[in-house]
Amino acid sequence: MKENNKKIALSGIQPTGTPHIGNYFGAMKQFVEMQDEFNLHVFVAEYHAMTTVQDKKTLKENIHNLILDYLAIGLDPEKVTLYRQSDIPELTELTWMFNCLVTVPWLERAHAFKDKSERGIEATVGLFNYPVLMAADILLPNSQIVPVGKDQIQHVEMAREIARKFNNTYGNTFSEPEEHVVESTQTVPGTDGQKMSKSYGNTIPLFGTDAEIKKAIMGIVTDSKLPEEPKNPDECNVFALHRLITPEPELSEIKKGYEDGGLGYGDSKKMLLKNYLAFITPMRAKRKYYEDNPGIVRQILDEGRTKIQAIGREKMKEVREKVGL
Repeated sequence: MKENNKKIALSGIQPTGTPHIGNYFGAMKQFVEMQDEFNLHVFVAEYHAMTTVQDKKTLKENIHNLILDYLAIGLDPEKVTLYRQSDIPELTELTWMFNCLVTVPWLERAHAFKDKSERGIEATVGLFNYPVLMAADILLPNSQIVPVGKDQIQHVEMAREIARKFNNTYGNTFSEPEEHVVESTQTVPGTDGQKMSKSYGNTIPLFGTDAEIKKAIMGIVTDSKLPEEPKNPDECNVFALHRLITPEPELSEIKKGYEDGGLGYGDSKKMLLKNYLAFITPMRAKRKYYEDNPGIVRQILDEGRTKIQAIGREKMKEVREKVGL
């Protein structure tokens, strides 16, 4: 893994289920684009996933599959430090130290906790404490940049506030991270028109089988306009996905078919399916390579763990001295 003087960027995804194309276009694609510009750290956020996944077999499978997915989308082990959250025990130690600085009313401000509680997710201490663990994820390896969607900006702000409070209490220890929001990243609509989300059951699996992908795409909700009727592409869930997947000049031809009339939703979905399968084929091949070579995957994770553990141990040595342990 090559060292450089680039800024450190960090992000992670929870292994809570099968990644979908909303995860890819909303976050994972950014990781690939950032790996040349930044010294990028990417981790599997299994501690965070434990707030919702509480079955051993399921969690282990999800972790394994997410690691393969990371590699399949194009993360280069020569450029990216890839690791598992649970391989860094210093994270939970630092989280406890941060817990002793933050207050309950301050944590109650978190939008994500309110949103999940209102949707019926059990309000465990882990879910409530999520922003503190996220702050430890960010601050322990000295991250400077955190790529997030607009709905996650608050968590980076909270990490910044925790860093500031620790520094004010014990002396300058942590740098204050900045969020990196890609404005061009759109909310990816699900098959029902809402934001694509596992919790809504409206996803198109990133690495599903042909049959699973076909079922999802052909099930996208549309209005009842006939093929010959003109349609507004900006109001169509199918066309919103075409914008992400279908290349030019075909994209413009499909748009014209909508606006002039003559292109039905059924045919539009078939075109989307064809283009999505072509888009995902190279990633599938790469994923199969890593799946068939577990030794290479283990080596990548070993190297990532070794690097982050060294950083974490050094930082925690400084932290322990400053708090008086």
